[in-house]
Amino acid sequence: MRCHGWRSVAAIFAVAIVLAAAAAARDDGRETYVVHMSHSAKPTSFAAHGDWYASSLQSVSGGAASVIYTYDTLLHGYSARLTRAEVRALEAQPGVLLVNPETRYELHTTRTPEFLGLERADAMFPESGTASDVVVGVLDTGVWPERASYDDAGLGPVPAGWKGKCETGSDFNASACNRKLIGARFFLAGYEASKGPVDPSKESRSPRDNDGHGTHTSSTAAGSTVHGADLLGYAPGTARGMAPRARVATYKVCWVGGCFSSDILKGMEVAVADGVDVLSLSLGGGTSDYYRDSIAIGAYSAMEKGIFVSCSAGNAGPGAASLTNGAPWITTVGAGTLDRDFPAYVTLGNGNKYTGVSLYSGKQLPTTPVPFIYAGNASNSSMGALCMTGSLIPAKVAGKIVLCDRGTNARVQKGFVVRDAGGAGMVLANTAANGEELVADAHILPGAGVGEKAGNAMRTYATSNPNPTANLVFAGTKVGIQPSPVVAAFSSRGPNTVTPGILKPDLIAPGVNILAAWSGSVGPSGIADDTRRTSFNIISGTSMSCPHVSGLAALLRSAHQDWSPAVIRSALMTTAYAAYPSGGGLLDVATSRPATPLDVGAGHVDPSKALDPGLVYDLTAADYLDFLCAIDYEPSQIAALTKHSTDRCSDKKTYSVAALNYPSFSVTLPAAGGKEKHTRTVTNVGPPGTYKVTASAAAGSTPISVSVEPSTLTFSKAGEKKSYTVSFAAAGLPSGTNGFGRLVWSSDHHVVASPIVATWT
Repeated sequence: MRCHGWRSVAAIFAVAIVLAAAAAARDDGRETYVVHMSHSAKPTSFAAHGDWYASSLQSVSGGAASVIYTYDTLLHGYSARLTRAEVRALEAQPGVLLVNPETRYELHTTRTPEFLGLERADAMFPESGTASDVVVGVLDTGVWPERASYDDAGLGPVPAGWKGKCETGSDFNASACNRKLIGARFFLAGYEASKGPVDPSKESRSPRDNDGHGTHTSSTAAGSTVHGADLLGYAPGTARGMAPRARVATYKVCWVGGCFSSDILKGMEVAVADGVDVLSLSLGGGTSDYYRDSIAIGAYSAMEKGIFVSCSAGNAGPGAASLTNGAPWITTVGAGTLDRDFPAYVTLGNGNKYTGVSLYSGKQLPTTPVPFIYAGNASNSSMGALCMTGSLIPAKVAGKIVLCDRGTNARVQKGFVVRDAGGAGMVLANTAANGEELVADAHILPGAGVGEKAGNAMRTYATSNPNPTANLVFAGTKVGIQPSPVVAAFSSRGPNTVTPGILKPDLIAPGVNILAAWSGSVGPSGIADDTRRTSFNIISGTSMSCPHVSGLAALLRSAHQDWSPAVIRSALMTTAYAAYPSGGGLLDVATSRPATPLDVGAGHVDPSKALDPGLVYDLTAADYLDFLCAIDYEPSQIAALTKHSTDRCSDKKTYSVAALNYPSFSVTLPAAGGKEKHTRTVTNVGPPGTYKVTASAAAGSTPISVSVEPSTLTFSKAGEKKSYTVSFAAAGLPSGTNGFGRLVWSSDHHVVASPIVATWT
């Protein structure tokens, strides 16, 4: 229980001493590093690897540094706070492979089952012991265990092989777990080493989720069925995760100040040891080589143990090359919309009416016209148009609807600024940075978001009319919105900057205006001043699309226990759709034009088809090792990433990224034109049959030759493998030009599709 009383003087001094010591440690020029060690290089004089690590650290720091974590399975080594001089000294020691600096990761912040065709999931994925034996592990901000999404009614005993536990801490007891939420842990040694002790007035030093993000993602992936779910009356109905009978284990690695790689690595290591089947990480931290990317390092070892790892692509779209988590052993997920919306209508005094979105629920504005003002004309600040804190002049906004520009500060925060200045309502106008993309918010006062075009028109009206007025009307929840899905503008895009020969993202899933369970510590806006409390919330981001795929992977694992992580991803990708049933490619809201594979990968997930994909592209750890050789990683880099021998790559073997058995094709051609050959092997997981190929690609009006050999594949039994080659050729085009296409194997019963991207360099 959190204490709100006065602390004793002694306690205050004790806390002050601890904080001062932590601050001094953080100001001494030290930063956190993860030290990767060669497991086989331990001198025989040390009984255990931990002793060797401690001695290694002692030898360079003279006792000034201590081990934060040791890592024993996902990687071999330890984390510690080091000076640059100590790093250089460590790098020169025998047995030290790499010393990587700590990375700070950020969170990538119901109707979904029906939209995905899962309203009859019990018929598609019959209830069985295997369905409830699958465990989804979620690394995030923790969990609010009292929510109905973690109800264990109807579930049998915890799976026999489960080794996880429910850790106790502030405001969290072991009894919070049950047969649904079977594990809850927290990791903060790395965070506290960098940022100082957790502030108990802001967050719980326990698995409890004081942010809401972790509760939302875990319940999206595998929440139990909850009838009567809604947010302030919006999106009413039944909420359920993608895999409602799967078990959930949460690993709190994100805190107020971010998610630190030393904690993430330890959380992943413990999750794998606990026995999770799926790992879901809705966070990212930019791009770097895979041997320096902690999530990629942890995901590699998880993959080796048969664990499916899905990660969010990021919210840095629509710019090119903006995605994160691009390692080929990770399933990288972008975001699209549902066919559900929350319209709000803004009518100006000149009679023009504009459609926006809102989740406002409260006292309505008068039906008569309300004075309307542009925030830029109600402030003496150069940032006044953005409705920054303290920027509005109360005498100018009192009783009026205020038009605020989107950007810089949080969308809902602008409403608090308007309210505190005496405003009656708010219209939040997109600028060019966001275009026509609309994300619904639970505003604290009557407020709605509108697109850039509407915002420009309203700005002109408010600044040119001597007595501008407006009205706001909220229309509740609307379903059946078309076209849907469309690609969210914020969804990060390819190409993959680390290895352009691997197309990312892999696919998209619902990530806009998603209803799921929420923390009891914070209001639906996420703003500290928001005193409202709700059991569910509606938020958007690739953070929301990632757990959709994590839950779908759990469903596929329960139906096909022998499928590898690569096969599960292949099934999801090759059955995804890239066009609407009525024709035409999926649209990108950022451009209002058809999206490309750099935006959507293989397309939008289609769970019912993924259950029976016909053919799949499998990959093993050995295949990924060949891939690392192909991208010319040094032996020490490969060893740090994979824990495998430093002499893995052979001079007698030719390695090629184009040989990686990936379910998509990313082709690189010289500006002068050229050719590239790819090889693939498919495995039959359906009935006997014959598949015929069709393939085409083009860059605008310039065709790309796509030749497949053989053009027909015949399978006589399940498990049979057949290989084929694809030769791409094209004339020269300016560097940076992209071409797109699709390769499809079709039988009487199955369609197995792969996207094609060609880039001239």
